[in-house]
Amino acid sequence: MLPCAMPKSKLRKKVKETASHTEQVVSHTPAPLESPGWLAPVMVAAFLAGLIWIVIFYVTQTAYPVPHIGAWNMLIGFGFIAVGFSLATKWR
Repeated sequence: MLPCAMPKSKLRKKVKETASHTEQVVSHTPAPLESPGWLAPVMVAAFLAGLIWIVIFYVTQTAYPVPHIGAWNMLIGFGFIAVGFSLATKWR
């Protein structure tokens, strides 16, 4: 058997743009290529604060870091971690 050759498609000529088709270009400032210097330390600090908060909550058998609010301490710890994740999305 002979291999079948596929027919070659026709090449289209590129259409040059004319001056009659003017488009309004809205200029905008490009996004910064680097993140600000404060972002990474604050992000890491938020992660660590949340982790330390939750660890203290478990090690002290739910008595600390803020007494008398109980399991809400977990929400505070995870809140710090959520802030860290939201800052991580802006890091370049």
